[in-house]
Amino acid sequence: MYAWEGNNDVGHGRMEIAEASSPSKIVIKLDFLKPFEAHNVAEYTLEKQGEATQVTWAMDGPSPYFAKLLGVFCSMDSMVGAKFDEGLANLKSLAEKGKP
Repeated sequence: MYAWEGNNDVGHGRMEIAEASSPSKIVIKLDFLKPFEAHNVAEYTLEKQGEATQVTWAMDGPSPYFAKLLGVFCSMDSMVGAKFDEGLANLKSLAEKGKP
């Protein structure tokens, strides 16, 4: 379990590994508390492809009225998609550093 308290960009919340099926899946329960409350599940699926591994990262959770209203004015893919891409690029970089 990991918890954080940050600024307005990061807010605060906690995350906990809910399931780990080595070497193919990790499920994380995410609880965002500020700037607004949200409860989501993030799932990382790893699939061996030759010498490489394809990582799929998805997040799912309920969509309360506020989130639906926000979705009318803002694209959630635009808001968090870049962070997903950045996180996957960082994961790739770290994994490649560990190669001999």
